[in-house]
Amino acid sequence: MQNAKQTAVRRRTTHPAAAAAARAAARAARFTAARLAAMTAKRSLDLVLGSVLLALVSPALALGALTLALRPGRRPGGVLRRDIRTGLGGRPFELRSLRTRRLRLDLLSRLPHVVRGELSLVGPAPLAPGDPAAGGPGGRTWRQELRPGLTGLAQVRARSGMPWDEPALLDAHYAEHHGTGLDLAILAQSARIQLRTALHGPARRRKAHLSDTNHRLPRYSTAE
Repeated sequence: MQNAKQTAVRRRTTHPAAAAAARAAARAARFTAARLAAMTAKRSLDLVLGSVLLALVSPALALGALTLALRPGRRPGGVLRRDIRTGLGGRPFELRSLRTRRLRLDLLSRLPHVVRGELSLVGPAPLAPGDPAAGGPGGRTWRQELRPGLTGLAQVRARSGMPWDEPALLDAHYAEHHGTGLDLAILAQSARIQLRTALHGPARRRKAHLSDTNHRLPRYSTAE
């Protein structure tokens, strides 16, 4: 009697539908674990590198804020510009930036948001609530699952003028393929752009050609 029960149990557990469900559940568990690991690694990079960068640029930010405060005829509202943006999970937050673009201090002044977890070092552009750019196919979903970034793939690649380098497509590509390697490549490219701009001034936007494929970042493929 006992053997018959065990045989029936084995038959039920090896049923094709049950086996397929078990494989699907295992794949989902592996995907969830990998996703959590990637999110943890991304947040660790934000916290560590963001804190180091904030410590390095704090004197420049303080000097910039003092210069703005003492500047004659300054606009009302103080030295900070305050904008409402949508963050992780669709939660709004107040984005604060210095009211200057000199040496990109406006961008660097957002580093406290990175340390607090409202921004990531790399991610899609922070959008205002209700911005139509967030309403594309599937866009609302992945934008709620990613922190907006201090910089991003769209910021470093949209200059090429190629059709697939439109900001919305670049943000969607990043959402699907983001990882530590791509984040580091984007940060390195951002640093090169800012250094080149500081030394030589803004680069003139050139007309892109269909054969212009040598501008791709590592891990960036239009076929994906």
